[in-house]
Amino acid sequence: MKKKSRVLTVVKWISIVITASIVLFFSVRAVGIAVYNQTPDGGINESMYIDVNGTKQWINIYGEDTDNPVLLYLHGGPGSATSDIDHAFTRKWADVYTVVTWDQRNCGKSYDAEQNDTVLTRELFMTDGKEVTEFLLDYLSKDKITLLGHSWGSIYGANLVLEYPEYYECFIGTGQLVDYLENEEAFKLEATVWADGDEETLALVNQLTPENITMEHINARNTIMQKYGYDMMVNGSDYNLISTVIFNPNYSLIDWINYFKRDMGVYLDFFKSEEFASFSLKGRTDYQVPFYNINGDKDYQTNYKLAQEYFDEVNAPYKQMFLMENMTHGLLVSDSEGFSEIIHQIAER
Repeated sequence: MKKKSRVLTVVKWISIVITASIVLFFSVRAVGIAVYNQTPDGGINESMYIDVNGTKQWINIYGEDTDNPVLLYLHGGPGSATSDIDHAFTRKWADVYTVVTWDQRNCGKSYDAEQNDTVLTRELFMTDGKEVTEFLLDYLSKDKITLLGHSWGSIYGANLVLEYPEYYECFIGTGQLVDYLENEEAFKLEATVWADGDEETLALVNQLTPENITMEHINARNTIMQKYGYDMMVNGSDYNLISTVIFNPNYSLIDWINYFKRDMGVYLDFFKSEEFASFSLKGRTDYQVPFYNINGDKDYQTNYKLAQEYFDEVNAPYKQMFLMENMTHGLLVSDSEGFSEIIHQIAER
């Protein structure tokens, strides 16, 4: 009986400790979220779903001064929403810009299972981008906004600026993508050089199929980048990712579940389509607004050498290239401070 009593006592105390830990965790999280949810004096901090091209899509607007110019940040992918962590780096620009983050159609907080059967097209994305821009111009009472796109967001944003220059102050591309097929072909050549005869790597190189993007291709590419020190997060983060996730002011448990629900098959079909190919910037170099690029000198996910070649051909009222040393495709996270310094330089121009 005594032994049974001791066991029950231990179980009781374990239960108390676990319960207390859970209560403490959620209490601390609530306090952290409350801090993040504060609106700066004279600024703005709003999250909302807006009507976009027949769907509901989520945006967050944050800035320290509503008189500042507006910057719309376009995440990569397509389908790779960054609303799980992007408040940590985009708010570093909020003293000079009112920053808008947007979860593009059917991903992140904009996920909607009913859209999984929607065929992704150029027209669909271009209309989405135009409507979000028009909403912001009206809602924030601005004549123009700045557009910053990362990875897929960079080629998407460049297309928006080329198509609707009257809406934009300038374009900032980071992890600049120029042409997807050319980018993947260039990676295969780079990987062959890195292999230097290594059979294990060459076996992975043989799984690369630039002309037919599959999960096997993507996994092989990512494995090669990891092996040779070029993967997106090789430099880690200059801020605490764990606390960023825990204290995310925009995410509930349901949001986290939806975050991982995106249908990759939809995006793989898009990658293989002429619709995606039509976003290529090759031969399209005449911009009516200032053109900026911020790239990592070790970024082979979107090949920085191809981005430089394209930049050299760009005609714009003003253009400037920033090359961040020892940075791969994850430069927004790995060196958010250095990236922020560049954004401030651009804002002050």
